[in-house]
Amino acid sequence: MTEWVVVLPVKGSTASKTRLAEFPLSPDERRALALAFARDTLSAIRSATDVTHTIVVTSDAEATEALAALGAEIVPDPLDGLNAAITEGLRFARRHYPQAASAVMTADLPTLATSDVDRMLGLAAGHPKTFVADAAGTGTTTITALPGIDVAPLFGPHSAARHAAAGLASLPVEADSSVRRDVDTPADLERALRGGVGVFTARALAGSGG
Repeated sequence: MTEWVVVLPVKGSTASKTRLAEFPLSPDERRALALAFARDTLSAIRSATDVTHTIVVTSDAEATEALAALGAEIVPDPLDGLNAAITEGLRFARRHYPQAASAVMTADLPTLATSDVDRMLGLAAGHPKTFVADAAGTGTTTITALPGIDVAPLFGPHSAARHAAAGLASLPVEADSSVRRDVDTPADLERALRGGVGVFTARALAGSGG
């Protein structure tokens, strides 16, 4: 068994998910929806067989309260961008859980299934460091590293190519796996709704009238 600690960066502000602006949601509703995505993502990860610890990197008070209540450890966000937040979470993981393998997952996976997390981590256990491309094949939803191996996060536009160039192995995760289905745009959200979202996302959308 490979023991895993998983890091999730969570922005948690009214700037969250601005690309969903075309969807009929107010800024506050988008914020609530982004937090619901994170709660569903965290819930699925925490139920995975080999995940022993989850770390959320955020400086948002509402996200801190909601995600700590689900069992996550909270690390303050240095507020210097996404990759800096991830690096802070990975440092915390290595310092406190050096025996564990590390994974970083984006917090916008509202359809995430625990069984898909189990399969993905099982594949990742066979490689020093890996990444999972998003459904479009250009972005990244996950990076992993075995104990004692450093991995530099390179999230952002076209991050899949950058992670591959940095020597991370691309995991052969199924094209329709929920691990690959992040939600950034209204089209992503429509596809997620057709496939079925987690309970927190469903409640947030019901409350917004979406």
